[in-house]
Amino acid sequence: MKYIIVGAVAGGASTAARLRRMDEQAEIIIFEKGEYISYANCGLPYYIGDVIKDRNKLFVQTAAAFNRRFNIDVRVMTEVTAIDPSRKIITAKEQTTGKIYEEAYDKLVLSPGAEPIRPPLPGIMSEGIFTLRNVNDTDYIKNYIQQKKAKKAVVIGGGFIGLEMAENLHDIGLDVTIVEMTNQIMAPVDFPIAAIVQEHIRSKGVHLHLNTTVTGFEKNDKQLNVLLKNGDALDADIIILSIGVRPDTKLATAAGLQIGDAKGIRVNEYLQTSDPDIYAVGDAIEFRNPITNQSMITYLAGPANKQGRICADNIVLGNVKKYNGAINTAIVKVFDMTVASAGTASKHLHAANIQHVVSTTHNGSHAGYYPGAKQMSIQIAFSPEDGRLLSAQIAGYDGVDKRLDVMASVIKRNGTIYELTEFEHAYAPPYSSAKDPVNMSGFVAENILHKRLNIFYWNEFDKIKPGDLLIDVRRKDEFDSGKINNAINIPIDEIRDRLSEIPKDKNIFIYCEAGLRGYLAQRILKQSGYHQVFNMSGGYRLWKSCMNESGVIG
Repeated sequence: MKYIIVGAVAGGASTAARLRRMDEQAEIIIFEKGEYISYANCGLPYYIGDVIKDRNKLFVQTAAAFNRRFNIDVRVMTEVTAIDPSRKIITAKEQTTGKIYEEAYDKLVLSPGAEPIRPPLPGIMSEGIFTLRNVNDTDYIKNYIQQKKAKKAVVIGGGFIGLEMAENLHDIGLDVTIVEMTNQIMAPVDFPIAAIVQEHIRSKGVHLHLNTTVTGFEKNDKQLNVLLKNGDALDADIIILSIGVRPDTKLATAAGLQIGDAKGIRVNEYLQTSDPDIYAVGDAIEFRNPITNQSMITYLAGPANKQGRICADNIVLGNVKKYNGAINTAIVKVFDMTVASAGTASKHLHAANIQHVVSTTHNGSHAGYYPGAKQMSIQIAFSPEDGRLLSAQIAGYDGVDKRLDVMASVIKRNGTIYELTEFEHAYAPPYSSAKDPVNMSGFVAENILHKRLNIFYWNEFDKIKPGDLLIDVRRKDEFDSGKINNAINIPIDEIRDRLSEIPKDKNIFIYCEAGLRGYLAQRILKQSGYHQVFNMSGGYRLWKSCMNESGVIG
């Protein structure tokens, strides 16, 4: 058998290595139009920021080492320019010599990845404007900063790569501005979690422009200008375009392969394209989202590597393994914070008309009495019918990754919030609390499902009508340092003695700092003859972050 793979980074290299392990006798050829194979593209921003100092550390395998280890013919700097499925032949061009030739295959795997979006804005091809997608991009950026002695950077796009670039440029001494067209950074998460992170970014001295559209670029002898729709301009020595990527489907489209609704190469559950002898993996493919059942693309290395393994097994053994899709589990370091998400955000669940409930909790990363505990905020979305966990988002400092991984596992297997309540974690004071933040998020969700807790959200104050009562149950000193308009203060420890001040024929809305004291107050009131009592999910802390980042206060 003869296998040809187009693209030699995450998905392609993983497929090739697995093919060899499954079939020692096969002829395997990888074509890579770039200079390098199997490199750590997720590590590129950290090389620019000098966190990774040795450039060679970026390379998982070289072409020569891959050939020696796996006996695979690796052809770098060679672009596959056409596929003829009827003849089962590809056309390739050596970029260094210009030589064009054909190669036959029995099975073909496409792993062309994605390409950065460069909108046709005036001046976008000016010197000093970069995208970051491969090692060469990294070298150009790093050299440009050093040669030009760059001091000011503008990062356009507040996605994960944009944030990583902003942090690393800031860490090597540049004055950094992030420009984002929408009202928040990090599109995969919901606004409340993004708001918490945005506050942290601003605290580091990074300038953040939201709801801001770039209309073009100008360059004079010494500096670049980023032109904004509102008429303003931002000065920059270097500009990083991190607007997003799109699947590279040029080869597949020209070959007549089916392209799906999400504009990726459509594959079936065995990662097989519309041609049974052509498979596809990685950033260029689309598949069914296991939560929404809609077509989706994921630009993550983890799914690409797993797809490669499944794809190789199906090629050699005959479609024996199904790919069950991805829930977009992702994590990013943003200065001192860590932000992670899995599943489908509430805003996307709304768009897909999927009924769900959102709950936000704040807990310490480990036992409060052990030094160094830091707060993390967890937002989950779940089905109001059976408690199926649909998404999890966490912003915090320590231990975010392990909590998100647990929740991702539950989401992936269609588990429920009840699993969170029963999750048995490794506990010692330096690592967690007897009730882990994962448990706490489950406990609150369970209370909501069983109607022991009625909640309202930070952006639902229009539900409070004239005559309704808004009660702040924090201590008086907390109340005096900052409160929500029209709230009265009845601290939780006084509420039983002050029931006479609370009318039973009114709707009662309660909030505290994080949600727990509000829940306790609600339980007291509901068992004391009050029927319409609501507690604000996430508490004053979340409300303040969201309102600050909405521009309402602050």
